Amino acid sequence: MSAAELGRAVDLLVRQVGHWQQPRWAAVAAGGNVSRADLVHKLVQEVADLAADAEGEPRRDVPRLAHPMALPDQLRVVAADLVAAGPPEAVLAGAAALVTATRGAL
Repeated sequence: MSAAELGRAVDLLVRQVGHWQQPRWAAVAAGGNVSRADLVHKLVQEVADLAADAEGEPRRDVPRLAHPMALPDQLRVVAADLVAAGPPEAVLAGAAALVTATRGAL
């Protein structure tokens, strides 16, 4: 069930931000002092780190692309990598919680 929960959380976030243009990405995220793009990139990095850990691979920096409109696609890719790695349900549930918390802060 946690893989499905993660997929649903990612889908909800992508639907929320997938149509945003540069000014919305540049706005400050709720309750913080970083941009929405920075916050989502941090999420992408956290999920990528979970996937690397699950695969037994070293963590690598997720590149920051020039256009934040690519962030939803990056999130989809790292979430799929995490699911494919087959981590314990608790890891998937934790990733889903990270996505949901980020969505709430946007």
